[in-house]
Amino acid sequence: MKRLVWHEVAPKGAQALFGVHHYITTDTNLPEEMIHLVFLRVSQINGCAHCIDLHTRDLLKTMPLDKVVLLPVWAEVPHLFDPQYRAALAWAEEVTRVSETHAADEAYAAAAAAFEPRDLVDLTIAIAAMNAFNRLGAPFRLPAKARP
Repeated sequence: MKRLVWHEVAPKGAQALFGVHHYITTDTNLPEEMIHLVFLRVSQINGCAHCIDLHTRDLLKTMPLDKVVLLPVWAEVPHLFDPQYRAALAWAEEVTRVSETHAADEAYAAAAAAFEPRDLVDLTIAIAAMNAFNRLGAPFRLPAKARP
């Protein structure tokens, strides 16, 4: 079934959301690689094929294949990710699954210990934005670049 192209139907809404993306990628102190890693992990949880494809391709430009491939099980391979990246991934999972986790105090404390206040807020904005993109990309079946 052909679905609407959300960003064409609501260009002002898309512009607003892309404005948040621009802020995250240009006006924060978060490393670009960390941002894309969090974007990919959130997209994996939410099952957005377009975003998984896009952020995997972005990460493969700067990150070894092993790290990208093992991202879904990052907690089982702690030697591949430094402590701050592990904290970012844990917080990304916590916030993405907020209906289940309720952003537990323990998870917040761990994230707050790993990031300066502004960076933690910016990381949370990045997580929220990717959740929003996933909630548009998946239901409207934004296509992936991957081809047979």
